[in-house]
Amino acid sequence: MTDRTAHRPAGPDAGPDAGSDPASASSAAACPHFPLADRPGVSLDREYLALFRGEPLVPVRMAGGRSALLVTRHADVKTVLSDPRFSREAWANGTLFARKSTSLALVTSDAPTHTRRRSEVQFRFTHRRAEQDRPRIAEIAEELLDRLESGGQTADLIAEFTTPYPYRVICDMLGVPIADLDLLLPQVTVMMSAGRFPADQVDAAHRAMYAYFFEQVAQRRQAIGAGEPGDDLLTSLLTAPEGSRLSDEEIVVFGFGLMMAGGETTATHLAMCVLQVLRTPGLADSLRRDPSTIPAVVEELLRWVWFGGTGGQPHVTLEAVELAGTVVEAGQVVVPLTDSANRDEDVFADPDEFRPDRAANPHLGFGYGRHLCLGAAHARVELQEGLAAILRRLDRLELAVDETELDWRTRMFMRGVWTLPVRWRTTGDAT
Repeated sequence: MTDRTAHRPAGPDAGPDAGSDPASASSAAACPHFPLADRPGVSLDREYLALFRGEPLVPVRMAGGRSALLVTRHADVKTVLSDPRFSREAWANGTLFARKSTSLALVTSDAPTHTRRRSEVQFRFTHRRAEQDRPRIAEIAEELLDRLESGGQTADLIAEFTTPYPYRVICDMLGVPIADLDLLLPQVTVMMSAGRFPADQVDAAHRAMYAYFFEQVAQRRQAIGAGEPGDDLLTSLLTAPEGSRLSDEEIVVFGFGLMMAGGETTATHLAMCVLQVLRTPGLADSLRRDPSTIPAVVEELLRWVWFGGTGGQPHVTLEAVELAGTVVEAGQVVVPLTDSANRDEDVFADPDEFRPDRAANPHLGFGYGRHLCLGAAHARVELQEGLAAILRRLDRLELAVDETELDWRTRMFMRGVWTLPVRWRTTGDAT
């Protein structure tokens, strides 16, 4: 029988003393703090998984004592991400990481703003366009591995491959000089942190990124005026029809937002994919023998790898709504957890096993609905081509240190490791 008990927590701006029932206040004080503490590991921490499996709506306390419910089940996470009764704009307490809401084009917006902005850039991120870009993406992977192999048979795979690889792809899209990455990447790290850097450093990083991309927009406009427009995304946005054209600030925010989302997420996730492949006996050799199985393995890696350092984006209910069999009143903060949804026992057979040959795999690694990752199609291609190239070129690839020595990223938006020291045997070497 469905439990239709009304859930009437304090609203998004309520403090820790909200509510008149002392027992209720005591219970709220015992709730875990969210985001949860950083822990190492490729897959979702077992203790956290047990917490999420305990109930579909897990009460937590956020910064400032605000109450929230973590949404843990696959179907319910999909509902929050797709139902307009759950609003991101109504959450007025900032992001869970260093990016300011004004520096995010899509993540913190609802329709119609979200719809208008996304529709202007969607043409560049279709499945068809990703497949058209596949040869160039594969070419970038080969170029980076040429350089990596020329330096010997050991390397930090993150510094030498998984970081420059997706950033070079996004630089191509934006028409941004690759040489400028040395200037931009330190700012990206600061802006993609979650408490790792002080406020003045975060503010300086925001100013630097705004200034850089406003200059890029100015250069594109000058080239357009001279009759020499480029074929990059920034130019396309500047030359869109007058009635639908984004403002200069919106184009700037899209510019550095796409660089971060297109670079940081893929860079850290690809490194975790490689680590999981290396720690799964026989998998690397199996993928070398049959590269056609790599796409399916990538999908399982998108389900399996513990992705978000800060969990998920807060939403606020705009009206009473039934969720997980409970009536949640208007004003409640809910946080959909895709990492938890990807381990739902009602959706995935043997969800706590990494199964490279998993067939049906409706994971939510790229989100869902209106908040499905804009660059999902390109990210899939990059993960597939990157993993294929690494395994083809670096024979007998293995960690160069014990896994316990890896330095895990803490207080960052994206989970992962800072370095991934590896060694290999190049094709043709003696056994």
